[in-house]
Amino acid sequence: MEQAIAGSGPDRLLRRLRAVMAGSYEAQERLDTIVGDIAESMVAEVCSVYVLRADSMLELYASHGLKTESVHVSSLRVGQGLVGTIAASARYLSLDDAQKHPAFQYLPETGEEPFNSFLGVPILRAGRVLGVLVVQNQERRKFTAAEVEAMATTAMVLGELIATGELDSLSGKGSVLDLSKAMQSEGIALSDGIGLGHVLLHEPRVVVTNLFNEDPETELKRLREALLKLQVSLDVLLQSGSVPADNESREVLEAYRMFAHDRGWNRRMEDAIHSGLTAEAAVEKVQNDNRARMMRQPDPYLRDRLHDFDDLANRLLRELVGKSSASAKDLPRGDFIVVARNMGAAELLDYNSSRLRGIVLEEAAPNSHVAIVARALGIPAVGQLPGFVSNAEQGNAVIVDGDEGIVSLRPPGDVEGSYIEKVKFRAGRQKKFRKLLDLPSLTRDGVEVELLMNAGLVMDMPQLELSGAAGIGLFRTELQFMISATLPRASEQEVLYRNVLDSADGKPVTFRTLDVGGDKVVPFLETITEENPALGWRAIRLSLDRPALMRTQIRALLRASMGRKLRIMLPMVTEVREVETVRQLIKREVELQTRFGHEMPRKLELGAMVEVPSLMWQLDELLPAVDFISVGSNDLYQFVMASDRGNARLANRFSPLGKPFLRVLRDICVKAREHNTSLTLCGEIAGRPLSAMALLAIGYRSLSMSPAAIGPVKAMLLSLNVGLLSQTLLSALDGQNADEMTIPELLTDFADRHGIPY
Repeated sequence: MEQAIAGSGPDRLLRRLRAVMAGSYEAQERLDTIVGDIAESMVAEVCSVYVLRADSMLELYASHGLKTESVHVSSLRVGQGLVGTIAASARYLSLDDAQKHPAFQYLPETGEEPFNSFLGVPILRAGRVLGVLVVQNQERRKFTAAEVEAMATTAMVLGELIATGELDSLSGKGSVLDLSKAMQSEGIALSDGIGLGHVLLHEPRVVVTNLFNEDPETELKRLREALLKLQVSLDVLLQSGSVPADNESREVLEAYRMFAHDRGWNRRMEDAIHSGLTAEAAVEKVQNDNRARMMRQPDPYLRDRLHDFDDLANRLLRELVGKSSASAKDLPRGDFIVVARNMGAAELLDYNSSRLRGIVLEEAAPNSHVAIVARALGIPAVGQLPGFVSNAEQGNAVIVDGDEGIVSLRPPGDVEGSYIEKVKFRAGRQKKFRKLLDLPSLTRDGVEVELLMNAGLVMDMPQLELSGAAGIGLFRTELQFMISATLPRASEQEVLYRNVLDSADGKPVTFRTLDVGGDKVVPFLETITEENPALGWRAIRLSLDRPALMRTQIRALLRASMGRKLRIMLPMVTEVREVETVRQLIKREVELQTRFGHEMPRKLELGAMVEVPSLMWQLDELLPAVDFISVGSNDLYQFVMASDRGNARLANRFSPLGKPFLRVLRDICVKAREHNTSLTLCGEIAGRPLSAMALLAIGYRSLSMSPAAIGPVKAMLLSLNVGLLSQTLLSALDGQNADEMTIPELLTDFADRHGIPY
């Protein structure tokens, strides 16, 4: 073995490690040599490496100073003992009397009882904890900041060693948690369907392979030059005027510029270079530290700021290695799955490829813009998967199960085979559903049901014929705004609405007016910070406060509908007077356009969405004031149940098929019949056969859903005797017996007994 270089210090230690990494050692021998060199350099009597296994146990993989027989025998759970605490928090621990720490746990087989001082640092890669590096001494000593930094830098090198999988064969108790292993993550389903493909990182990471520097001054110069280029590019962009002063993206760039000039960030990278790392490795080391802080940061605002640092570090890495940002046009061969921390709706549409098979997002919720567009495009999507980007590598095989909210990364062959069969089965079902297209939507007892589809983009319109929908029950006009960088002009809106009506070819289309604000932020409209955005300044509230915005949309709808029937629906109506105010706006706009010679619609119907609970006590006033109503079941459910539908902890606590919510829906149906007012239900429950059964049983005869849901719902209703189910369900809704079946159990039992597909 090469003689250890005399002396101490992080730069000398890294040179030792470089020699060991380059040498021809067996895996255990390499690790044993490394811990010995670290102990010598740190003047420590003990140096140990604990590696995180796939079963979340931290196994002692190598030690200089502890009993040899404890290696690959001793282990701690994440969160157990000092080592487990470091792994759980991703933060170092420096103690001059370790045994007095409340988390201390003595492992007798290691023989560590005589040792008092303790320094442990997490072994990180891409922000993920892969293990813990520890040094110990009998003497009670305080470790300096320089020693902590040296240990953290050394741990980064160990992280690369673990990630290669070289250590995987050493343990007989479980495999190492590395980035080549299969991994299954459970999140929140954003868009139905199953997609198989290979990872395409929305913001590809730069893989740093050159860790050790030959000349610190050269690396410092490279870092400073790259930082200067980054700073200048941000300054030029902000001063060019291409980003409007009130644009949200400008605020992001301003934050980037502030961080790019941050001396603390720059100094930490320079310190890492002085310790022996290259400029790229120094940036990655500091980025790892920030990512670890990000993962344990509960405050969403601070987490976003740390994400800004993360994004900026990626820009700096690309500057150092001469790589430009990824472009959606530079697509890989074959089918791919886009993986991102988060992304906007417009960014998703940039991936205009028939080979896009799915989306995986760390942060998106079901009501986020990108999720809405994914559903509109029929792209399977799963969200709320913290840390997924850090585990995914460009080109990894991945499966997105948008039905169950599960993502399988680097799946084993049997899992992949199972999903291929599932895809074939789904395709077979769709083929059967297509055979039902020309059949009338009649239940077995002759009740006619109108099945409509939801849409929001011109590209959705071919689905109208392919799905067999009777029309469009909800056209979300806000999607045009969400994917546009600037406010769509009246002429642009008019072109969209005319194209939609032309494509519908006489089938009814219900246009919902702009539903933005709150959590649906568009960059060119004023935004305000709200504690409860879903209950805030959004939809009709925003439109009435910005009458020019509403008049422009009404004008575009009127001109696009000339000589045809126009149906306008108002979202988030809270009081009847809001409908009256809009009716007056429409009346004035019709008079104005007629005066200028524009042909108007042959018939105009104005409706309201029932999604705010206050309307439940105004139905007798509302229904005579409108031509139709549509129940927005998604928002109405979350408001009635005080249950945020984007909150994963509440996702399964309550059910829209519970008695309280079904009673609310039944009351609306009863009132609509009393006033002879047309009624449709739009929302997630309309598109699931079992819940659609319940809606038909309580009286709904018009349902609007995603195009893909129409086939399964139609297959259900063709087999359903709705009169028989009504008797059973309505009786159960009024019953008070706690021993009765739940409504979902009742529906499932009824479907099974009568051979109804669900």
